[in-house]
Amino acid sequence: MLAMPRFNSSGIITSVNQTIMVQNPEVKDVVARNVTAQRNPAAAGLNMTLGILFNVVALIILVKAYNRFRKRSKATFLLFASSLVATDLAGHVILGALVMRRYSASAGSKSNNTYSFLGDPANPDASCQFLGGSMVFFGLCPLFLGCAMAAERCLGITRPLLHARLVTTARTKIALTMTWFLALCVALLPSFQLGDYTYQYPGTWCFLRVMEDTKASDLAFVILFSGLALSSLALAFVCNTISGITLVIARLKKRSCSQRFSARSHDTEMVVQLVGIMVTSCICWSPLLVFGLISATRSYTDPLHSDKTTYSELMVTGVRMATWNQILDPWVYILLRRAILRKIYRITKKQTSFKGSIFRSVRLDANSPLKTEKSDLK
Repeated sequence: MLAMPRFNSSGIITSVNQTIMVQNPEVKDVVARNVTAQRNPAAAGLNMTLGILFNVVALIILVKAYNRFRKRSKATFLLFASSLVATDLAGHVILGALVMRRYSASAGSKSNNTYSFLGDPANPDASCQFLGGSMVFFGLCPLFLGCAMAAERCLGITRPLLHARLVTTARTKIALTMTWFLALCVALLPSFQLGDYTYQYPGTWCFLRVMEDTKASDLAFVILFSGLALSSLALAFVCNTISGITLVIARLKKRSCSQRFSARSHDTEMVVQLVGIMVTSCICWSPLLVFGLISATRSYTDPLHSDKTTYSELMVTGVRMATWNQILDPWVYILLRRAILRKIYRITKKQTSFKGSIFRSVRLDANSPLKTEKSDLK
């Protein structure tokens, strides 16, 4: 998705040069920022390439599975999952291309591997606005889709008859369209003077205005974005917890026959994948959401001066972790499939049975002299 510059041993980018033009009461000149970062753009390209490769592999697996289960209850889940991976793939391509464009447009020196990024935080250009809107859109979409998938599976497991009556392929596609449309509406709010996107330290990415000159509209936008994202994660957690408890109770009571057992095994596979998606999203996105909310609140109430460097580093750390969400999501579908889980279970079972057989053989060997003595006494 994105690739942020590396920090040196002190944790601060090598050099940050700010050129501030003279201001007078009548004319407010532009504040230009020149940030130099030690980072090879090849790392950004490698990050984007790996993300695209993993998402393509996961998308192929999901499309094949969807063709197999087109007329079953799992088809809805696979349609949601395929849409999520396709969204992650589009995010990698678009955001990665924008970041690489920032590197190619920078005035760099190949001798010392430094790149200088120019940007005016007060008046960001159209490319910055598009990059910030893309980050919001491709950040909210996976969270919304993960929440929708968890709610769909919770309904399918707890109320299967109601799920069969309400959830259809046509309605699922409508829900997908509404999810993308909602994320797009949130991303376009700065066009209606609610919030703004600006260049973020160290100049390779754009996001919500959370560090300086934060206004009430900016704070409201940050609260809306973080609130929607955290609410999606919380709702997904509740739905997955209910689904997991229901499956555990059903297995403990052993009410299902062989046919229902097969259906339950599919439900277990889907819930395991949903839990993997939820855990990955929580780990990857929570730091950026929390850091952004704290930074915007502090900047609005009291301008950041001495703490600005600390909050800038926290935001960079948060966006680095958020970029890994689109790389790790495909591995949830690649590794947490029923075939892979069965192989892991069989290997574990073989290892356990092998250790048990060794333990029993050792006990038999230890008891064999006693048996011989008893037979001799008889």
